[in-house]
Amino acid sequence: MVTDLSSRRADTTAPLITQLVERWSPRAYDPAAEVSTEVLRTLLEAARWAPSASNSQPWRFIVARRGTAAFTTVHDALRGHNQTWADSAAVLIVNIAESADAEGRPRPWARYDLGQAVAHLTVQAQHEGLHTHQMGGFDAAKIAAAFELPETLEVVSIIAIGVLGNADSLPEALREREVAPRRRKPLDELVIAAE
Repeated sequence: MVTDLSSRRADTTAPLITQLVERWSPRAYDPAAEVSTEVLRTLLEAARWAPSASNSQPWRFIVARRGTAAFTTVHDALRGHNQTWADSAAVLIVNIAESADAEGRPRPWARYDLGQAVAHLTVQAQHEGLHTHQMGGFDAAKIAAAFELPETLEVVSIIAIGVLGNADSLPEALREREVAPRRRKPLDELVIAAE
């Protein structure tokens, strides 16, 4: 069991940059901590400079700060345990893929490109001393309707951002997951061929 949640360094088999080694996805956030406008802009700027097919940047974001109507709307669309803990995050960002361009041509790599943008945002957040947690448990149709998104904008994921909080604030089942040791499959299970 992990007792020092502020340092859950990955046990890597090769040297990585600090932000990747220290990145993990907590559920316990400080409910009083805020993320400044400047830092949020920095996170979104990191996402903006992610690579994308033909430099199309087929990603859009809904940025919802705790205490706003947008935050409540996004939080209310969360499912299961996500609603239990995500209300303490300082920010919820809805990650959206633009599945077609203005002329209606499909953007087949939009979800992949969005993933890269979110990864850039996540690493920048870690650099800024923040933590992030990706979520897939939500009602995408509810979010799309609430924000009047056109059909070409697909809600793909939601990311919680904030300052690490106290794991004791979580319900027991989530607290156990919060302090469990970090695990990853070994590289030889992930790499199909390496010549």
